[in-house]
Amino acid sequence: MTIRVVIVDDQALVRAGFRMVLDSQPDLEVVGEAIDGADALRVLDRVAADVVVMDIRMPTMDGVEATRRLCAGRPPGPPRVLVLTTFDTEADAFAALRAGASGFLLKNVPPEELLAAIRVVAEGDSVVAPSITRRLLDRFADQLGSGPTEDPRMSQLTEREREILLLVAQGLSNAEIAGRVHVAEATVKTHVGRILAKLQLRDRVQAVVLAYESGLVVPGAETRTT
Repeated sequence: MTIRVVIVDDQALVRAGFRMVLDSQPDLEVVGEAIDGADALRVLDRVAADVVVMDIRMPTMDGVEATRRLCAGRPPGPPRVLVLTTFDTEADAFAALRAGASGFLLKNVPPEELLAAIRVVAEGDSVVAPSITRRLLDRFADQLGSGPTEDPRMSQLTEREREILLLVAQGLSNAEIAGRVHVAEATVKTHVGRILAKLQLRDRVQAVVLAYESGLVVPGAETRTT
């Protein structure tokens, strides 16, 4: 099945470069380009897309606000957003994740990683590297609000599911979690799927944010599980 992609970036050369890389793949199709967030919303009113590759720093409307509006729901359902950032814009990347983006990459990512990320996002998963997830959330913990607030949805989780969510929030992959709790990786994947369903979350990025907001994880603290 072909993955339809819209590229959003205010630099024409960047858009051209991304289009060249994406168009070289038989399963990817660039169905539109936009020069900023406002333009992206207009483009996505006209074309259907599965993934939006979204820059953050753009004039008129930045990628964070565009992501927020896209993920708020645009029938027949919003495309998934993969935001791009640089090392000095981590705060914006975090804001984009909270707005509903499925992950982010650095702009200097190798082409093969960008292609793999688009495919992962299109399948419903996230592409935020575990180490970056933890560092990002620890650094910008002050943006999580005035303090942790227990989310009533958390009461639906079993003790094992809370344990798995804690490890997800610490940035561990499914394979690493499986080794930590001594179960098969497929079992961890099943647990993660149930956690997302119970918490009504789209992907593990949102699960990480909720774990921090609810106080399950304390930024900067070392947390151990049995």
